[in-house]
Amino acid sequence: MSFPSSIPSVAVLEEMLSRPTDPVVEFASRLSGDVLVLGAAGKIGPSLCTMLARASRQAGVRRTIYAASRFSNAIVKSQLEHEGIRTIACNLLSPPDLLALPEAPHILFLAGMKFGATGNEPLTWAMNSLLPALVCQRFPRSRITAFSTGTVYGWVPTHSGGASENSPLNPVGEYAMSCLGRERMFEFHAQRNQNPTTLLRLFYACEPRYGVLVDIGLRVFQNQPVDVSMGCFNAIWQGDANALSLLSMDHASVPPKVFNLTGPSTLVTREVALQFGRVFNQPPQFIGHEAPTACLGNVDRATRTLGSPIIPTATLIDWTAEWIKNSKPTLDKPTHFESRDGRY
Repeated sequence: MSFPSSIPSVAVLEEMLSRPTDPVVEFASRLSGDVLVLGAAGKIGPSLCTMLARASRQAGVRRTIYAASRFSNAIVKSQLEHEGIRTIACNLLSPPDLLALPEAPHILFLAGMKFGATGNEPLTWAMNSLLPALVCQRFPRSRITAFSTGTVYGWVPTHSGGASENSPLNPVGEYAMSCLGRERMFEFHAQRNQNPTTLLRLFYACEPRYGVLVDIGLRVFQNQPVDVSMGCFNAIWQGDANALSLLSMDHASVPPKVFNLTGPSTLVTREVALQFGRVFNQPPQFIGHEAPTACLGNVDRATRTLGSPIIPTATLIDWTAEWIKNSKPTLDKPTHFESRDGRY
């Protein structure tokens, strides 16, 4: 699999994000039945759905991939339909809409709320904790792969190598607490219904329009100070996150199988900013002081079971820097990764 030294356009970027790896094509050849993707129009959903559709075609397997979301962006809906994906415009918190969804042996759960969680806590808890319970009640026999977040661990020492899947959970702030609620609902219903489940604790999927690297790069490029209070972080190319999350469907179990989903390196915020500064010929400004703890994950289990990401962090930084330097479009959704009080 080859990748360019830079990404010339949004069209090329979206093709790269949805390009299936050989293991994903092999998995698609073995996967039996249709797939229902809930929350399919978010940051990850479109490329994840498209990767599965492309892998299924390459494997010569005919299946229906349903993509359910509000679809406030008609362009995303049209793009998915162009890939042969069957879209369903719905409000997942609406009982009639949830009941009307088609049965499917496999569910990918991507729905949730993060941005704007502070100040809208009731909806945050409804989306992140109530909705998983409603979905499990609606689909008691389906295999479920659900996205969670590494923030359920809280902060761990920066020299620790990151929290493992067996580490204590100590979420900071209502967003992270509600995401732990999401996991507990899937765990409870998996045990009650005996339906195999996978939980994916994602640590910052990145691509040139969105992610921690974009946040840092834009601040350097715009001569704004970079907050180094969260002195370290993890990141993974979103295309790799898509591929590994699809492969994780194979490992659903009761109780749920948990994977940390991120890159293998602990990245230092200050050093990454300095790298962007060299590309932009713009020395970065810094505020704050590095705390001795951060939100970090250990990926040994995922590496052993699912494989390693393909795209090195250095390449992802180069792509992001080139994208920003040439004023290409971003999603304008800061991650607020530097927050240490759990408020997003």
